[in-house]
Amino acid sequence: MAVAAETGASPRKPDAKPGAKPASRGGATAPFAAFEWIIAGRYLRARRRGGGVSVVAFFSVLGIALGVATLIIVLSVMNGFRTELLSKIVGINGHIFVTPIDRTFTDFADLSERLSKVAGVRAAIPLVEGQAFASSPYGGSGVLVRGVRGDDLGAIGGISKSLRGGTLEGFDDGSGVLIGRRLADSLAIQAGDTITLSTPKGATTAFGTAPRTKSYNVKAIFEIGMTEFDSTFVFMPLSESQAFFNREGDVSLIEIYIDNPDAVAAMREPLEMAAERPVLLTDWRQRNRTFFGALEVERNVMFLILSLIVVVATLNIVSGLILLVRDKSSDIAILRTMGATPGTVMRVFLINGALIGLVGTLSGLGLGILITLNIKPIQRVLFPGAWDPTVRFLAEIPAEMNPTEITVVVLTSFLLALAATVYPSWRAARLDPVQALRYG
Repeated sequence: MAVAAETGASPRKPDAKPGAKPASRGGATAPFAAFEWIIAGRYLRARRRGGGVSVVAFFSVLGIALGVATLIIVLSVMNGFRTELLSKIVGINGHIFVTPIDRTFTDFADLSERLSKVAGVRAAIPLVEGQAFASSPYGGSGVLVRGVRGDDLGAIGGISKSLRGGTLEGFDDGSGVLIGRRLADSLAIQAGDTITLSTPKGATTAFGTAPRTKSYNVKAIFEIGMTEFDSTFVFMPLSESQAFFNREGDVSLIEIYIDNPDAVAAMREPLEMAAERPVLLTDWRQRNRTFFGALEVERNVMFLILSLIVVVATLNIVSGLILLVRDKSSDIAILRTMGATPGTVMRVFLINGALIGLVGTLSGLGLGILITLNIKPIQRVLFPGAWDPTVRFLAEIPAEMNPTEITVVVLTSFLLALAATVYPSWRAARLDPVQALRYG
């Protein structure tokens, strides 16, 4: 009688006709009542006969947790890579590049001044660029020489904040250059030593263009953290680079740094009007479209592939609940004969699967966030020599969590787990209580 009252059913009256449907009762138990949660919780606990079911449930939770954690970690690392590469590639190369069309930039001083006054522009920097060969008594390497004014160095990718030796004082006097740390290591030199630069674009003679070779003092060494830049770039005073590459008072281009790198399209028209002469504008997205496009494709593919881990884990929920239905068939039959509806039985097993999915998802969320927040210490402790910055561009594994992506991962995992419970729950609801009691 107590169980009947708990399930919302009343005992059949003695004069009720066999096979007659019980009348509807206004006091019937509401869906997802407390007793449904109690039964679902008991079914998840290990029993003498159902220990195997609990083992399957445990591995289902473990599989979902590992899948969710892996997704969060990998997506965060991919986001970190994109952010770091974007900040370093774009930061040291500028956002918009202005090159001449009709005549050279002999008026670069006035032009850069006009461009820097456009709203949204942080800096407009005239540059001289040219390739050269850098050498020392201990080695040599190809480099990209960039001529820049000393006052503009602070706006280029945080150069002034990444010095690892030397000073920038007196940079404009033409007596020294600024080189990257990896280039300094490859040439076995340090701040205060001498570096020799050679270029085929030297003085013009009656016999053609003669190569130019000149030695410079290394005033300072910088380390941006990106191998390609730290081993390639050499910064030279603008006036000295003009003489070194025979620019005769002009520059190669003007680099523009804006407040919002994603707003380059909106900045084109104001910059063209401020130039007051025909110029060609290109931006960082055009120059790096292939690279960042490949990163985006890789990120999406990794999400799809790693989502299969969660899918496989949710399939364990299906097998676990089917085993649970078979193991609890007698209990289900007793509940049905005491007045429990098929909907009640179905909800019990839906709660079972939902609890497994929820615990696994939340466990994976916590594990993923914990590892992501400590990815760099983990790298330094467990894999000190496994990360080669000369291959992977960056010195450390970057990670950046995106709340929107994490929300999508959590919701996707939980919904997959919930969907996996539908068939076993439907099968439990359709169980014939007579057959279950007869055959156990």
